[in-house]
Amino acid sequence: MSTVTRAYLDQRLAMAKRCSREATLAGAKAAAVATIASAVPTLASVRMSPWAKANLNPTGQALIVCTVAGMAYFVAADKKILSLARRHSFEDAPEHLKNTSFQGAGRPHPVFFRS
Repeated sequence: MSTVTRAYLDQRLAMAKRCSREATLAGAKAAAVATIASAVPTLASVRMSPWAKANLNPTGQALIVCTVAGMAYFVAADKKILSLARRHSFEDAPEHLKNTSFQGAGRPHPVFFRS
């Protein structure tokens, strides 16, 4: 059984804070792009389409834009967190698990298959 030191816990906490900050920034960037990408066609359709003008009041328009922005934020932040977790778990893995090349697990191949 191994002991966990205070320095190790502090290092892990600092890494978690850095990762969550990166994910927050990635989500905010995605939300900003999604807001523009959804607001322009929504507002244009309300001006040009008679159906949209009759059926999309300002609350409906805001709901469309905010929903798209919120979904983009959470999808981008989640993707960033997962990619950082995958990278850091690989960095912390023992050396014998880092070798991902397949060596074969069964019986050896016949001579004519060997290089």
